Amino acid sequence: MTMLRTRNFAVLLLGMPFACFGQEAGEAEEWTDTFEQTVPVADDVTSTEATATTEDADPAPPTEDAVLSEFARFQRLLEEKNYDEADTSAKRVVQMSIEIYGPQSHETARALNNLAIVQHNNQQYDAAIQNFTSAIEILEIIEDRLNEQLVNPLKGLGAAQLGRGRPDLASRTLNRARHITHVNEGPHNIEQVEILESLAEAQVRLGDIEAARDVLDRIHILNVRHFRDDAMGLLPSLMRRASWQHRAGYYNDERATYRRAVRIIEQSAGREDPRLVDPLLRLGRSFYFFEPVGDSMQRPITSSGELFFKRAVRIAETTPDFPWLERATTKLALADYYIVAESHNRARRIYKEVWTDLSAGEDRIQMRDELMGKPVPVWEEPLPNSTNAAGSGGPRVTDLKTGTITVNYTVSARGRVRVLETEANPIEFRDMQRVVHREIRRRAFRPQLVDGAPVESGGQVFRHEFTYREREIEEMRRKEEALQTADGKKT
Repeated sequence: MTMLRTRNFAVLLLGMPFACFGQEAGEAEEWTDTFEQTVPVADDVTSTEATATTEDADPAPPTEDAVLSEFARFQRLLEEKNYDEADTSAKRVVQMSIEIYGPQSHETARALNNLAIVQHNNQQYDAAIQNFTSAIEILEIIEDRLNEQLVNPLKGLGAAQLGRGRPDLASRTLNRARHITHVNEGPHNIEQVEILESLAEAQVRLGDIEAARDVLDRIHILNVRHFRDDAMGLLPSLMRRASWQHRAGYYNDERATYRRAVRIIEQSAGREDPRLVDPLLRLGRSFYFFEPVGDSMQRPITSSGELFFKRAVRIAETTPDFPWLERATTKLALADYYIVAESHNRARRIYKEVWTDLSAGEDRIQMRDELMGKPVPVWEEPLPNSTNAAGSGGPRVTDLKTGTITVNYTVSARGRVRVLETEANPIEFRDMQRVVHREIRRRAFRPQLVDGAPVESGGQVFRHEFTYREREIEEMRRKEEALQTADGKKT
């Protein structure tokens, strides 16, 4: 019975979905001490809270049934996205696993991995990094450095390192995870795609767009190989590929990928199939963006996207039982296009139609307020999430700090930004402030609607966080003092 329960517990933990991806090993010692006789469970609670938890704990020794019960509760909380309670539950599972199975066991490693997943979702990246690392070290001790059970915690460690603003470390961690899948499943295994997607994200954040493109091409080759006899089965990977091409700034490639998805659906299901709506909308939105030619700057291309928006709307309106919310968002996409193209009369007409449609019933009114009760960016370029020094520092960078750019602005009834003010903290990061200011200024917005009519909306606040190295402040201050000294000598 004991062996059976242990096996069931292991299966449950192995089967947990890794919830922190979608968007990221020798470096592990930077984040935590080497694992020896005890498991260093990273926690963000205060000492008072920790004492209270200890005092409230059941003094009776835990049982395997208790572990299974607590794990089931943890799994339910995670599915409900109740991450605070899931964090507490995961810590109980870790503690009970250590007492029952020992600190160096598969069960304890998996429990630490699950705790780290929750901490990642709570943006407690340092704690998540430490617990993923502890899980990895346990598995290296009881198995080996190429064991396939290392893949999941390595993916988690890479994601946490990305969240912490360390794409350089994430890239190394994810490459190790990919290598382990090659050793155990072969170089063409489809399971590595999720790792490669996170690796592409790391390369984008490092500014190595060509490396990101190579990773995307590798993902595409793997998916084409896997779905060679199932054209429709290739669609999800094509949609992800186009999204990554957009992230990397390859907008022409993005459009080609969406067109391929459209052709597959047309050939397999016909030109009026409702599954065409999503790729058509994405194809239309791709024309808001452009690839720079040389050093020249071009205005966003908008004229070519109208055809795809209008076709998507026609399919949505003529398809029986098409979901009302998807129909509304499809029509809003066309109205948003007219805002960008400055065809304001057409935009107002469609906004009014959608407003009326979403005013029939409590559930629809709630979605109406969410979609139309405040300004919504129609298109936006990505902002840098770190300075050059923070994003490309060596593996021993320990002076990372978080800065903010706060933007106060007004959106006009025509969806354009007015009365924009920005503030940097620390104030020395004026270059980052200018980047954010320029990006918000050039955005187009779906305006706030009242009774179906666009109105001006003031008091909008946008907050952008970025990581920087503490020494950058000192360097900028020294440069400022040198300039002031030079100016004083000239006068």
